[in-house]
Amino acid sequence: MRLVNIIASLVVASAILSAKAISVDIRPKNYSGSIKFIKQVELKYNFNGYNFSEISDLAYNPAKHLLYMVSDKGSIFTFSANFTDNNFTLKPLRAAYFKRKNGKRLKHWKRDTEGIALDSAGQIFISREGKPRVTLFDSNGKKIKNLKLPKALKKAKLRSRNKSLESLAYHPQYGLLTALEWPPKGTNLHYQTIYALSGKKWHFKTQAYKKNGVAEVEVMDDGNLLVLERAYNGYFGKFVVTLKKVFINNCQTKICPSKVLLSIDSAKDWHVENFEGLAKVAKNRYLLVSDDNDSFFLRTILIYFEIN
Repeated sequence: MRLVNIIASLVVASAILSAKAISVDIRPKNYSGSIKFIKQVELKYNFNGYNFSEISDLAYNPAKHLLYMVSDKGSIFTFSANFTDNNFTLKPLRAAYFKRKNGKRLKHWKRDTEGIALDSAGQIFISREGKPRVTLFDSNGKKIKNLKLPKALKKAKLRSRNKSLESLAYHPQYGLLTALEWPPKGTNLHYQTIYALSGKKWHFKTQAYKKNGVAEVEVMDDGNLLVLERAYNGYFGKFVVTLKKVFINNCQTKICPSKVLLSIDSAKDWHVENFEGLAKVAKNRYLLVSDDNDSFFLRTILIYFEIN
């Protein structure tokens, strides 16, 4: 038994060939915003046989101190994670491909895994682009079942296959929430909808930037929503990432009120990356992660921040 344990430990150790977290700072000089940037790092991990890139979202299980990162190429990376007032630490544990019920890897056209959310029991739910899907997987990436989507989502006419279910969050009152990256065809580009899989909907106004869409949604401590918007117009175009609070609590109007908390704007000396994922890790504390598109010109940046 001891030999088996030693071999297993060596296998796990060899799975992580290298791990680096390089300190960075994306803020302009003399930043004085209300959001507190606690720690900012560029992540570089080499998992044996798995490409740690194109991280589209992340979710944290505080009971088990596990942080899950999802790649939009159909893989999931699990880390041991601990957060303090002034720091966080990550330890890579394992990686897996998302698989069908028969244990085989998802078909190529079904691997666009974008959003991740954990329910109160720690179950792992994944949203996908292409044909809109929300799927329950186990911690090893094996499919358990697809969830039923509300009619409004099933009937939505997508502006493109790549503008589907980018986001996913779990609300203690309303359950799983999601949004299309861009509104359906035939609707105003700057008015968005948050869908609960139970059927409830909320509408809000997005920022009027060209090609602006909803990249992620997270639930705040007061039950309202933290929304990540992203307006990307190519390497040399204007790039703006917006963090916005959307007030869904007791929202009785057609358009729920909202408030911009942070604007990361390439035209205002921010070092903007392709920020795409968002996770709540403690009271008022969040992580923001960027998708490097598996490109030499982009990075996987992880930001630990506090909303006061």
